[in-house]
Amino acid sequence: MRTLTTDVVIIGAGPVGIFQVFELGLQGLKAVVIDTLKEIGGQCCELYPEKPIYDIPALPNATAKQVIDNLWEQAQAFDPTYILGERVDDIEKHSNISFSVTTNKHTTIHAKAVIIAGGNGAFSPVKLKVPQIDEFENKQLFYRVTNLSQYKNKNIVVLGGGDAAFDWALTLQKTAQSVLLIHRSLNFKAAPSSVTEMESLCEQLEMQFLCGQVSGFESKEDKLIAINVSSKDGITRKVELDALVVLFGMSPKLGPISQWNLAMYHNQIEVNTQSFESSESGIYAVGDINYYPGKRKLILSGFHETALAAFAIAERLSTNNRIPTLYTTTSEIVHKRMGVEVSLESLME
Repeated sequence: MRTLTTDVVIIGAGPVGIFQVFELGLQGLKAVVIDTLKEIGGQCCELYPEKPIYDIPALPNATAKQVIDNLWEQAQAFDPTYILGERVDDIEKHSNISFSVTTNKHTTIHAKAVIIAGGNGAFSPVKLKVPQIDEFENKQLFYRVTNLSQYKNKNIVVLGGGDAAFDWALTLQKTAQSVLLIHRSLNFKAAPSSVTEMESLCEQLEMQFLCGQVSGFESKEDKLIAINVSSKDGITRKVELDALVVLFGMSPKLGPISQWNLAMYHNQIEVNTQSFESSESGIYAVGDINYYPGKRKLILSGFHETALAAFAIAERLSTNNRIPTLYTTTSEIVHKRMGVEVSLESLME
């Protein structure tokens, strides 16, 4: 058991949660970030790390991973603490400016405010429903790709028809001995450009595609050696492999959030748009997890919400009635908080 003390606890280390660190830092507030995943990035890094994102200001074409890396670097100026691989189980409110947040691994954080930035909730991968195949999980059966080198010169099968499956199939094609993408139909949810690239590589015999579903597997000496793929034509094919990567997407679950007595709207936390505070004073929600009339589930919208939430928390904790808007281009206070040295001459130009 460990205990930490900070100004604000942020639940969720996706892009909005990480940017919240930065916005709080501008207000002179320290943050601890908690996420159930073992790496920062949320859905961006779990589902489509190599997929371009085009609507991030000043980044006309960046992959999801690049966006996360940039956000992490930006937030580092305020030295946040990340607690990864732990789930928040309980939030205890002592007063409007005093909370205790406890995780499933008995970490307790004392804070003055809580911000929920958990996207659509805690995520877990959608599993392959084939009896007893789970005994190969994290050995030859994987639900996420973390180390490309382990697939080098191997025969890889990728299951799925969405962005994550296509992204990783196309990435692994450059490393593996062979890549076979399998999906139950020709109705893909991936970006058209990715589908076109896959079809082109198949025509050049540089990767393969098979329409069907995994119905069984074969093993030898505790090793997965092949899967059986049943097609709509009634034929079952044996596919030999070295590794199986299953990318059916992530299943969002609200988990403990649903038990925190917050006003909800279709599994989203209701907030007011002045402060993005929930129905419980001192607890805020930003990003896809929140709801208000006109809500759009965009990273861009989440960034806007973090700024107003940070101002609201700073005002709550301040003895002043209103916190002034400090501009990062000219404010010496902000520069000091960020550790940035700016000459007087440059401020007057």
